[in-house]
Amino acid sequence: MAQDKNTIVINPITRIEGHGKITVQLDEQGQVKSSRFHVTQFRGFEAFSEGRDFREMPVITPRICGICPVSHHLASAKACDAILGVTIPPTAHKLRELMHMAQFVQSHALSFFHLSSPDLLFGFDADPAVRNVAGLAKDFPELAVMGIGMRKFGQEIIKILGGKKVHPWHSIPGGVNRSLRVDERDALLKDLPGIKQNLKKALDLIKKYLADHDSVARGFATVETSYMGLVRDGALELFDGDIRLRSPRGRVTDEFADSEYYKHIGEHVEAWSYLKFPFYLPLGYPHGSYRVGPLARLNACDDISTPEASAELYAFRRTTADGVVHSTMYYHYARLIEILYGLERMEELLNDPDIIGSDLRVTSADLQPEGVGVVEAPRGTLIHHYRVNEKGAITDVNLIVATGHNNWAMNKGVDMVAREYIKGFDVTEGVLNRMEHVIRCYDPCLSCSTHAVGKMPLALEIQDAQGRTIRTLKKD
Repeated sequence: MAQDKNTIVINPITRIEGHGKITVQLDEQGQVKSSRFHVTQFRGFEAFSEGRDFREMPVITPRICGICPVSHHLASAKACDAILGVTIPPTAHKLRELMHMAQFVQSHALSFFHLSSPDLLFGFDADPAVRNVAGLAKDFPELAVMGIGMRKFGQEIIKILGGKKVHPWHSIPGGVNRSLRVDERDALLKDLPGIKQNLKKALDLIKKYLADHDSVARGFATVETSYMGLVRDGALELFDGDIRLRSPRGRVTDEFADSEYYKHIGEHVEAWSYLKFPFYLPLGYPHGSYRVGPLARLNACDDISTPEASAELYAFRRTTADGVVHSTMYYHYARLIEILYGLERMEELLNDPDIIGSDLRVTSADLQPEGVGVVEAPRGTLIHHYRVNEKGAITDVNLIVATGHNNWAMNKGVDMVAREYIKGFDVTEGVLNRMEHVIRCYDPCLSCSTHAVGKMPLALEIQDAQGRTIRTLKKD
């Protein structure tokens, strides 16, 4: 943290994926004038994918991130399926969804147990030397082991199907490249009950925390927004459904096919961040800002298709009078409910005879000019949109990544907490940590979320062996 009289800078924000900072401007009386959450890294995947064969994209795009490569892998494969104009076989669809559920379990476990729980268990004002994952392992070893085990379980499924835990290669245009063996399926089914039991202990923990800290939890960076997520027949859907927006009062504002996203979602740009600000086009920016991710998905859906997660959703909604939960701190609770759903859905998939089938792929020589692939990443709705020429070479890529949808809300939340807790020039570390925790509630993936803002100027210098510039190429 750096501070002069009128400017506070938190750089970097800790316990998140990627690089970001928070700046707070104070007036001469020490009151907050403005607060901003800046995403400071830039990555050019949309630009440098141009010219590649579209079939390479499920291998290229997972390199966007080491935390959620599976989400990009699957969204990319779905976009490629659309370019081929094919419907993949049932076994391939279910194997993809199994890997997807594994990604949710491992990613959500990392977020809750290792990145966010130290604030909840030790307190926002605790010594930073203790308030971390090492302190968690020392003072709450059972919880730390539970988190490690849950994440390991999800990663093991990813490794079985994709060959490795990070940047797997399993989904290909038109299907998948590997089946699941019977012995692998049986081993996973054997481990599931213990993982689910530990998850229920974590649910009890977060519900007790929220009850014991009710007033703080309900007011912490809480903003009433619309909510967006995939649904299938109104139920929570993480892999393959329609996009739904629900208003702050619970009314379904819009619901549309994922391939029609560009008719409903726009992207606003601010000069002080590489991360765009998506918004609902009919309402414009910023009025059309909404939230995504676990809290948003539970608000957007009508129900959850698996019984235990459905019961938890009912309890979750009973925490408010109208059933719409706006409290940002409740992202943690929603995240654990989604792990429960993921485990239940894994069990359904593993008990489905199709899951050990051998019909894995279809293909086509007739290419469509574009394809859209949408999944719910752990952090929210992930959109891959590719356009290709007649030979299948990429001509244009648009990625709207989960974290971006929450950009307006993260900025708003940071500003709300800053204004509530900063009352003068003497600002404690605990106050700064509260602002960081706003960001942790959303579990952003900043490496994923920054690609291109409008036209990025590029200058390429070609030098000879003596270092003399012999040619300069520029692109505005």
